[in-house]
Amino acid sequence: MNELMSFWAQWLRPSAGLPTVQWSLLLAVAAMAGYLIQRHTGLPKVLGYSLVGTAAGLAGFSGAVWPLQGIGLFLLELGIALVLFECGGRISLRWFRHNPMVLVQSIAESALTYFAVYAVLLWLDQPTQVAGPLALVALAASPAVLTRVVADTRAAGPVTERAVVLATLSTLYALTLGSAWSEQMNRQSATLLDAISPAVVVLGVSILVAAVLTLVLRTALRFMSPTSENTSMLLLTLIAAGSTVASHMGGSAPLAALLAGILLKQLNPRPWAWPRQLGNASSLLTMLMFVLVSTVAAQADWSGPVVGAVLALIAARLIAKAVGVGLGNVGSGASWRQALWAGCAMTPMSSIALLIASQFVVASPSTGYQIASVALPAILLMEVLGAVIATVAIYRAGESSKPWAPLLRGGRNGESNES
Repeated sequence: MNELMSFWAQWLRPSAGLPTVQWSLLLAVAAMAGYLIQRHTGLPKVLGYSLVGTAAGLAGFSGAVWPLQGIGLFLLELGIALVLFECGGRISLRWFRHNPMVLVQSIAESALTYFAVYAVLLWLDQPTQVAGPLALVALAASPAVLTRVVADTRAAGPVTERAVVLATLSTLYALTLGSAWSEQMNRQSATLLDAISPAVVVLGVSILVAAVLTLVLRTALRFMSPTSENTSMLLLTLIAAGSTVASHMGGSAPLAALLAGILLKQLNPRPWAWPRQLGNASSLLTMLMFVLVSTVAAQADWSGPVVGAVLALIAARLIAKAVGVGLGNVGSGASWRQALWAGCAMTPMSSIALLIASQFVVASPSTGYQIASVALPAILLMEVLGAVIATVAIYRAGESSKPWAPLLRGGRNGESNES
């Protein structure tokens, strides 16, 4: 593939540069693949996006740089920020006041996932400095994949809502701890304060940026229509600016967007529609995000020892998330069956896990590449398989139509399930 690109570059000199043309064509193919997969199998479009990115990565596509940097890193962070801002808008703190066991359920699931993966990797003779960060990568669920699955299958119900909330909360923990851990990878912590100060800085800066972003958006929504095209542009540009400022000041861009969504929900509790225009822009960024993740992850080395560690990590993570949600289910208002399917729906890994792994590589290249050698194949597998598992779990919970049924243009009711 590289030889073809070199030949192409000799005679094609677009004003925007050859990588732009490559990415444009790759995204066009991904868009068609996503449509065809949903059209003919009923499975979510993210499966098509990921498969196209995987094929490009295995073919040696050179448009994705690892570790993430520059415009690629910015677009990934912006895509994650938009998804997490929307997910944050689903979380009402009043819900935790009336049903605090949901928060307990979230903490139980996240803690069990971390310690289960950490223990399994140590058992496989992975070094402590590699097992710990890998357990944090495994901790992160993927609200991006889950919300895409929910949108494509038109799912709705208590299991779907709980899975999205639990996935969002696990992301909050993973981003905070992952960013803090990467900051202190090459530093010796002499005191407890030295050990916890990076987490305090990441969380503090992210909260500060989120508060400013929330106040600006809240003020704008007082006199702007939520469905206006200008409101969409304002939201997109402010989230992009807030993400950039948060990263520059030592915080986490996606974490700041997530917290801003949560805060805006509390200050503006009345329902408001996610602007349709912003939804279209978000869909394009989300597709780019999935293709980028799978393209980068597919370039990992699949040696024998790595395969064993990857499969062990995935198995431990799957079991821990299901058991963790079940253990924390007492008094949470959900049945055991609902808890099982909610835990299964949280299995996807994608952009957030990749972002955390990239932070480790940048912070400490030698240790980071050991972490990435296991993390990237796991992310690739669980972006694809996780989307399928989540789709089936939501269907088994009775909250979506049969996922593998082809979507005919004229169904029984004359309606299409395409979105």
